[in-house]
Amino acid sequence: MTEKPMIPLFDLNFGVEEKEAVLRVLHNKWLTMGAETEAFEKEFASYVGIKHAIATANCTTALHLANIAIGLEKGDEVICPSLTFVATLNSILYTGATPVFADISSINDWTISPEDITEKITSRTKAIMVMHYGGFSCDMDSIRKIAESHNLKIIEDAAHAPGSSYRDKLLGSIGDISCFSFFSNKNISTGEGGMLCTNNDAYASEARLMRSHGMTSGTLDRYKGHAFTYDVVLNGYNYRMDEIHAAIGRVQLRKLDTCNDLRRCSAKYYESKLSKLHQDITIPFQDYKYKPNYHIFPILLKEGINRKIFMKYLFEQGIQTSIHYQPVHLFSYYHQKYGTQQLPLTEEVARREVTLPIYPNIMERDIDRVVEHIKTFLAGI
Repeated sequence: MTEKPMIPLFDLNFGVEEKEAVLRVLHNKWLTMGAETEAFEKEFASYVGIKHAIATANCTTALHLANIAIGLEKGDEVICPSLTFVATLNSILYTGATPVFADISSINDWTISPEDITEKITSRTKAIMVMHYGGFSCDMDSIRKIAESHNLKIIEDAAHAPGSSYRDKLLGSIGDISCFSFFSNKNISTGEGGMLCTNNDAYASEARLMRSHGMTSGTLDRYKGHAFTYDVVLNGYNYRMDEIHAAIGRVQLRKLDTCNDLRRCSAKYYESKLSKLHQDITIPFQDYKYKPNYHIFPILLKEGINRKIFMKYLFEQGIQTSIHYQPVHLFSYYHQKYGTQQLPLTEEVARREVTLPIYPNIMERDIDRVVEHIKTFLAGI
């Protein structure tokens, strides 16, 4: 009997265009940051509707540069979610500043709570770092009002959010700085890669310098004779993107809107199929007003369902699932460093959440298979 193929959690939407982009770079014989990276930056800035886009090695490095650009230093505090990937918090620690965890808004809205942000503000608070969970926007109107009234900066961790909107703006164009991820499972995938976006000229200038060792000219400038020497004006990092990743990113950016539309259609199909299981499974963000990109498709299991057994059963049926996320404040390092935190909603969601497969080329028959196996499992408990 032939085994059914695995339904992966995510799948790349790569085709001949990505191959041609890589071959173009190899043909040009310039691999480090150069013309492809510059073009990717310009195209990405235009897409998001932002003045500056600065390509980086990954989103973590972009977040680190964002924190540096706004002037974070030891003794400062940044209010941030715990229901996120650990890089969000690590980027704050790199500056010597302290992350202050805020709870999510509700069992239905898994983004950072404006009310809890307000409760966590102290005289040391310098910024709010939001994370647009799954491509669903945080309540940016409320968060901007809080930031303005307390003179705080807003950093958007938009790793999940390329192509998602809030009111008439794309996510990543609302805060003081935003950072995107191009990791393998993201809506734009280059394997590794990130982008820092801002309308602030000073932030952009510092980020560009810090990205490349604090050097006043790049290797390509000197190669082309645009500069013959350079100065080092600050203690920077090697956070550059290379030409191969940038070339792939340009292709992926052109596909983004079409692929996001496919994700939206798949999410709606999931919702229609799962609607009859509402006693055992709920789907978050049901009253969301704007346009998400469905970076992931999360569900919430009813209290009492053993998540580990549920996920193991689906895996045995050839269906990959995941968890987004284990709360950062419960990891050993952060718990030992900052002690017990009171984030009851975050912990409840994190205990019961499961992420189902979604990607641009997932077929309705694949979703049918996922849902049927979920029904079979639930019928047996």
